[in-house]
Amino acid sequence: MPQAYQRFTKEFQDEAVRLALTSGRSRREVAADLGVGLSTLRHWIDRRREREIDDPPEDR
Repeated sequence: MPQAYQRFTKEFQDEAVRLALTSGRSRREVAADLGVGLSTLRHWIDRRREREIDDPPEDR
């Protein structure tokens, strides 16, 4: 039987990316702790970088 895909909220994805980029832990560790695949976490990080390139955050 095929495995159903689990959907994660935008907030969950954003927090996962934040942890991966700022926690000092490896992406593999962050992904395992959050119960997501490493490739999924990498995809979220890449997508965030692409968004920041297309629409850079304003300097504060």
